[in-house]
Parts: sequence; C-alpha cells; structure tokens
Amino acid sequence: MYQYSEWDQALIRERVEQFRDQTRRFLSGQLSEEAYRPLRLMNGLYIQRHAPMLRVAIPYGLLSSTQLRGLARVARDHDRGFGHFTTRQNIQFNWLELEQVPEVLASLAEVGLHAIQTSGNCIRNVTCDPLAGLTPEEVDNPLPWCEVVRQWATLHPEFSYLPRKFKIAVTASPRDRAATRIHDVGLQLVRGASGEPGFRISVGGGLGRDPHLARTLRAWLPADDLLDYLTAILRVYNLHGRRDNLYKARIKVLVNSVGLPAFKEQVESEWALIRREQPVSALEAHRLISERFVTPAYREGGPSRPPALPASASNEFATAYDRWLRFNTREHRHPGYRVVFVPLKGPERAPGDLTDQEMHALADLAERHGFGVLRSTHDQNLLLPDVPIADLPSLWQALDSLGLAHAHIGTLTDMIACPGLDYCNLANAATLPLARDIQQHFDDLDYLHDLGDVQLKISGCMNACAHHHVGHIGLLGVEKQGASWYQIQLGGSSSEQARLGQVLGPAVPADKMVETLDRLLRFYLDQRQPDEPFLDTVHRIGLKPFKEHLYGPDHARRANRARIATADA
Repeated sequence: MYQYSEWDQALIRERVEQFRDQTRRFLSGQLSEEAYRPLRLMNGLYIQRHAPMLRVAIPYGLLSSTQLRGLARVARDHDRGFGHFTTRQNIQFNWLELEQVPEVLASLAEVGLHAIQTSGNCIRNVTCDPLAGLTPEEVDNPLPWCEVVRQWATLHPEFSYLPRKFKIAVTASPRDRAATRIHDVGLQLVRGASGEPGFRISVGGGLGRDPHLARTLRAWLPADDLLDYLTAILRVYNLHGRRDNLYKARIKVLVNSVGLPAFKEQVESEWALIRREQPVSALEAHRLISERFVTPAYREGGPSRPPALPASASNEFATAYDRWLRFNTREHRHPGYRVVFVPLKGPERAPGDLTDQEMHALADLAERHGFGVLRSTHDQNLLLPDVPIADLPSLWQALDSLGLAHAHIGTLTDMIACPGLDYCNLANAATLPLARDIQQHFDDLDYLHDLGDVQLKISGCMNACAHHHVGHIGLLGVEKQGASWYQIQLGGSSSEQARLGQVLGPAVPADKMVETLDRLLRFYLDQRQPDEPFLDTVHRIGLKPFKEHLYGPDHARRANRARIATADA
C-alpha cells in the first residue's frame, strides 16, 4: 500500500483549510449557492434528498485498518452509524450537517483520506481490479500505476473543470474485473514483444442515457508515454467536448460524433506536440512511487489447503464453512495465503452499507489475519487480500458472528444497487426495498449456487449508477403514476467480453418484480444446457424466448411489428 509522504499529507490538509474557508464564507452569505456549488462538488459534497452527502475517495480501492477506523468515527460521530460503499470503490456518508463537513474532512485527513475530486467535472477516483497484485495471471502489479495516474490527475490545473466528469479504470489481467470498457478511459497493462511494459488504451465508454462501450484507441503504448498520452486525450476532450448540453458533454459523445479514427488523429497530433515540447517520464514517476509502496512480508511454509473446522463442529457449521471457502475465498499468488471477500449484502442491509461497529471489527480482523489492509470492490463488497490459510477457520467464525460470511459472492443476491429514492434527488424509483425483497425471496443458498454466476444490477434512474446496462440482468427504475416500476434488460456484461443488455419489454410494477424475476430464472433453468452459465444461455437462445415467457407471444409479435414499422418509416 502507498505510504503518504509529508508533501502528500500537507496537500490534503491545505485542501481542507481551503474548503473550510469556502464553507465559512458560504454560510455567512459571502458566497452565493451558484459560486459555492462547484467548490463543494470538487470536495465531494452533494446536497441529496434529505441531507448533505459526502463522498470520500478510496484510491483504487486500497484502505488501511487505521483509515477504516477513521471512517468508522465519521459514521459514529457525524452520521447515523453507517457508511455506503459504491461502485467507484468510494464510501459515502448520507446524513451530515453542512457546518460539520470541514471538521469531518480534517479528521479524515489525519488518516490520509480525502474527498478531493470525488465529484465535479474533473478526473474522478481512479479505480482498479480489486484482485490487483494478488493473482498469478497478471502481467504486473497495476497498483503503483494507479497511484501514478492519481497523482497526475489530482488538482491538475488544466483538467479541473472539464466539460463533464471523467473516469479512468486500470487492470493488468486478461480478465477484466475493473469494468474498463464502461469508463471514459480504460488502461490495460500489457507486455510488448520484448517483455517491456505498456498499455492498451480504450476510450469513449460510459453508461447513462446514451450507453457506449469503450473502443481500443491504441493497442500498444510504451509505459513511459502513459502520462503524456493521457494528457493528449484530456486536452482534445477539454477543447472539443460539448459544454452547451449536459447530456452530450461526455467524451463518449465526442468520440462517437467525430469517429474514432478522427479522434485518434487529434490525440496523436497532440501527443507528438507534447513529446517535442515537454515530455514526462511515466516510468520515472512509477519508480519513485513504487519506492513508497510497502510490500507485505509474506511468511513461507504455511499450509497449502484450508484446514477443517474442529471435530466438535456440527455438520451445519461444517457445511456453512465449506460453502464460504468455495464462494467467498480465492486463490492467492503467494503460497499459503487466500483472498477473502466480505459481502456487504443481505436482507437487513442495503447493498454496500457497513456500520461503524462492523468497520471497527473488520479493521481488527485485517490486522489479526493479514497486514492491516482491506480493499473495496467494484461490486460494493470488501475483501481481505492476504489471509494466511491457517487462519481461515477462525476468520470465518469471526465474520459469521458479524453476519458478514454469507456464502453468496458471485450469485444473484450479490447484487449492485444504487441508493435510489431513499436518498437521491435524481432517482425515479426506490431500489433498496426491491433489493431487500429479492434478498428475502432468494434466500436458499442451494438454489443460488445452482443458478451460478448471475449478476443483477439495479439503478433508480437513467444515470445508471448501478451499471444496469451491463448486468446479466439489469433493472432500471422508472416512475409511473407516482409508483416505482422496473424495466428489465438482459444479456449485459462488464467483463473482457463486455456488451450492453437489451430491453425485454414493458416495465413491471414493484409489487410484481420479484415474481417476474423468479419466473425469468426458472425459465433459464429449464432452457440451459448442463453446467451452462446464465449469460451463455441468454446469448445462445436469444431474448425472444425470454420475452415470450414473461410477456406472452402476442406482445413479442407486437413489439417486432413496431420495430419493423419504425425502421420502414
């Protein structure tokens, strides 16, 4: 994990004092709401449905036990006792008092956390594969590269007020666990023909009202040129991105309107100019930053297989433990260790929520069963990255006592959901009650495990904060006659085989949604071939059979005639 220098810490503290003064002037009437709004957004502060919401950065998902305790103190002393982890590996506090926010930020600064650029028209928190540096298939550890990009982007004078928000994701694995193709820029660390490090650059991804998957801008870029090339991309976007229309301001619109070849030509031209006039060595930045990354002191000679529970454990306990090992742990690149996922989903828990007591307990477990580090994940969970295999039985018992050992990672109920109408001004539908109902209905682990890998994503509006466009099953909340309804999309994916889901048919009312989802999944079980994953079945048989099963053949024929009529017109 990167260790902040005195310079890093001073920057955060100075930013806090700057925002403290801005907030003081706003509260005293010296700054108008119009003038204060971009300032608070650049410091992660929103005005939500009920209260100010503060979004705190967890850079590329890495979080120390000390930092988690700092977040717990904020939840306990300034919020309602919990925080909400998001798909950008951040955490949000939803019930703050505006007057207290500078003190909250000052408290977080003492443990090396901040809210800089977690909102606003700037480069947001850089996200990464939650298993970065832990799996054998990676070409290299991408975490130092994430820090290189983070430092380059933080308070960049040229890119602090872009046409719209800008998101970057990084991976070093052939398996895309960072959803790089739904980002404005995706970076995949690769090796050249001679083994030299480089990047595959994709551009123009983004969801919301006009979803697009990023396309390859450069199949190979020498690693040393990374910062110069990113600067070139951002300059072209900053100069030519739309500023007259909020809905057309993202880089995906620019790339789509001018075409990828023309966009690349502009970027390459700008890059050539930068290389001539003022190049920056990304490899040198990487070398300096890598020196401040602490490498875990892994022990040698531990067991290679997870030990069993004591013989006195009941069959029920032994079964639960075995399930947890299978679904909530992963192999580690270093012998004698496992990666352990901590699910933040359940019938009594909004997806991504964690209480201050649970934060304290997890911080203790991270120190007792690892190196005092945790990670937040793209799908609103946490993980303990370096657990000695010998510690697995005691860790499972501790997590089970906290209600954080439910063996459903990668199943239907390990869903992503935005806060919806409960918190967000923009939402059209209530997502959290639906998530709770789904958790309660699909509570049979045998059935969930039989369903296999089914990724469910629920967004409360078209902004797609829960990424419903790329869910195996995506639910989009809409408002009809003052009630919550949900449009069903099927067949999406954010993996290396990314694709956008397609709408099945008319929206379904909230009180019928769980029943409809049950029917859809039982139809899948009837249609699948032996051991065939859900997404493969959807793509093999197509959407029409699912439409006919849920809506009836007459609806499917009417929808098809309507599409033909539209095309003819």
